[in-house]
Amino acid sequence: MIEELIEISHYYGKDSRYVIGGGGNTSFKTADKLWVKASGFSLATITEEGFAVLDRGKLNIISQKNYAQDSTEREEAVKNDLAAACITKDKRPSVETSMHNAIDCRFVVHLHPTVVNGVLCGQDAEKIIYQLFGNKAIYIPYIDPGYLLFKEVEQRIQSYKVTDGKEPQLIFLQNHGIFVGAETIEEIKTIYDDVFNRIEQAVKQPLPEGEESVSMNIVNLVPAIRMMLSGTGLKTVKVRNNALTSYFSDSATTFNQITKPFTPDIIVYCKSNYLYLETSESADETLQKAQDKINEFKSRFGYLPKVILIKGVGLLAVGNHAKECDTILDVYEDMMKIAWLSNSFGGSHPMSEVQIDFIDHWEVENYRRKVNAGKSSGRVENKVIIITGAAQGFGEGIARGLLNEGANIVVADLNETVGERTANALNTLATTNQALFVKTDVSDIKSLDSLMYRTICQFGGVDVFISNAGVLRAGGLEEMTPETFEFVTKINYNAYFYCTKVVSRIMKLQNHYQPNNYCDIIQINSKSGLRGSKANFAYAGGKFGGIGLTQSFALELAPFRIKVNAICPGNYYEGPLWSDPDNGLFVQYLKAGKVPGAKTIEEVKNFYLAQVPMKKGCSPDDVTKGVMYLIDQTCETGQALPITGGQVMLS
Repeated sequence: MIEELIEISHYYGKDSRYVIGGGGNTSFKTADKLWVKASGFSLATITEEGFAVLDRGKLNIISQKNYAQDSTEREEAVKNDLAAACITKDKRPSVETSMHNAIDCRFVVHLHPTVVNGVLCGQDAEKIIYQLFGNKAIYIPYIDPGYLLFKEVEQRIQSYKVTDGKEPQLIFLQNHGIFVGAETIEEIKTIYDDVFNRIEQAVKQPLPEGEESVSMNIVNLVPAIRMMLSGTGLKTVKVRNNALTSYFSDSATTFNQITKPFTPDIIVYCKSNYLYLETSESADETLQKAQDKINEFKSRFGYLPKVILIKGVGLLAVGNHAKECDTILDVYEDMMKIAWLSNSFGGSHPMSEVQIDFIDHWEVENYRRKVNAGKSSGRVENKVIIITGAAQGFGEGIARGLLNEGANIVVADLNETVGERTANALNTLATTNQALFVKTDVSDIKSLDSLMYRTICQFGGVDVFISNAGVLRAGGLEEMTPETFEFVTKINYNAYFYCTKVVSRIMKLQNHYQPNNYCDIIQINSKSGLRGSKANFAYAGGKFGGIGLTQSFALELAPFRIKVNAICPGNYYEGPLWSDPDNGLFVQYLKAGKVPGAKTIEEVKNFYLAQVPMKKGCSPDDVTKGVMYLIDQTCETGQALPITGGQVMLS
């Protein structure tokens, strides 16, 4: 039956209408054992390994035992008894395990569906539930999760069985969610479908629908706000706007409808207080207002906000990493939906301060917070790094290396097909960080402005910009056309200026609001930028110029704590730039006669390898180490770092 348990878990867990942030739980039981989702696992992806297995005989002791009146002492003892009943000692069973055990059905599915919580977080919840479901349902007013809630559920089940002579299949918990029990997963689905249909028909005003664009003005606001919130470590900030977020961020009055949490999950992921910000005519005035409100918030509540609504902008999620931001956005938007739907059921009924305080300090929920926070590691943890030309070659290798060190990566490339594939592949390697592809023409300022906008929507700012996009067209004076020369120069030289011009504005803004922060602009140059290259003057000239730009930009941007450096790699023989069988450099150099006497591509390759003292090509891993060195240090700028195997050395 474990296969069916996994099937029903995935069925509801993959649909955000029913489960958000890995919440909810499922179980299956026999006469002597119970399988229940363990803490830290998501229903959407759970496998057999994600279920804790408990001895029901030992689990029943919790029902029979008398515990201390003190809530902290009591919940600790219950947690220990749950652990003692657990056969799989390496997994922590859901805190609601005892309720699963009390419902005498083979399968139990506990969810927090948006439409159901629209009723359960309404003032008329109890009346509506019994109007819609009659004696099919048990309704339980809000009780703090844990042992006391379990005992109330257990008692109500026993009373129901005495009165109706059967096991209840529907249990509604105010400001929490729903339990459904049945003998088969098909019956579970039928019951849930009926629940959803009945409630949806009772909704008087459907949810606002439709996506709305995020204002371009975020480039002047969000990077600064991210820095205001990053005093103890870099945060990720994500922005979302749609018809629903637009409604609730329209005024302090509409925001007032969502200032207190409706369910425990909201407290776990979003905390219990949220910030609203109205914009002014100027960005500077808005940012001063934001700084004042953030300081006031921190002073009042003792922590920084995880949720900020900005009039005319939308919903901002502030997280320790990108994955957490996605959860915050989804959970808080779900809270907005609940607030809206509750108007059909007597108006909203948020949790009380006492109830909020219990959840905020409950060990179980703090454990869930810890699991959701993930582990921090890596030399560039949570930095936002844009890499141009990152779809393949050096750029892709650098992106992969920095992603593995904890960075959020923006793959900026003109090749949409390969770029999307690269970003998707990076996301399969990511843990709590993420990768994003943005189609970008580095020779076009408008395209670069769009790159900044998309990056800020997704991650909140830019910490490192790696100007890697480049082209190479070999040829001597006789072969090189003015058109080819201009094209190579525009991409390798002009575009570096365009990129620096656009991204430095964002970095200046960030550093103004975080005096201890440093940002980096790094050009991936070439050993050809350090010495001339025969029959390759278009490329070498642009790269020589790039080092001049690097030194000049470094002098101009140093007062703003923006370091500007270049890396001059040797030849990456295995990459497509060199090894492409149709237009790689080995082919081009053979045709251009750059290697005297060479008749084959292999002879050209051996000629270049013989010039490297270390007898090896320069790999993306080698360059990535150089990139991390430049990011780590805070006292070098305007440098051209050779990574050439000794082929070219600084004099």
